Amino acid sequence: MIGLIQRVSRAKVTVADELVGSIGPGLLVLLGVEHKDDEASAEKLARRIVNYRVFSDSEDKMNNSVIDQQGEILVVSQFTLAADTRKGRRPSFSSAATPDQALHLYKIFCEKVAAQGIAVKTGRFAADMQVELINDGPVTFELKV
Repeated sequence: MIGLIQRVSRAKVTVADELVGSIGPGLLVLLGVEHKDDEASAEKLARRIVNYRVFSDSEDKMNNSVIDQQGEILVVSQFTLAADTRKGRRPSFSSAATPDQALHLYKIFCEKVAAQGIAVKTGRFAADMQVELINDGPVTFELKV
């Protein structure tokens, strides 16, 4: 499972001009699910992201997590993160989870984040989404489990 996290001042997702999710300060998580992933992967990545220290403390060092900041998380499904781009000029999605498996684990991931006391908003799974964000920093990390 892959989480591309971006520290944001705000972010939102629209589908066909309908706002489906928005947050203020917090993390935008682009979530990629691979066929080898399971519920344990979803739980481990959720715990890791919620506790990952990407926010500055009083000394301007990245020592605070989204929990410490009382921030929100916007989770957007992003199957292209599972692409193999090592060869050629076209990505291969052979390692990506099936849509049913990915949806199940996407929901589990969101539940596990929310269970840690974080306000979770989402995009719309498998939809053509427009994602807008103000990346704070910019700060972006790729986390894998």
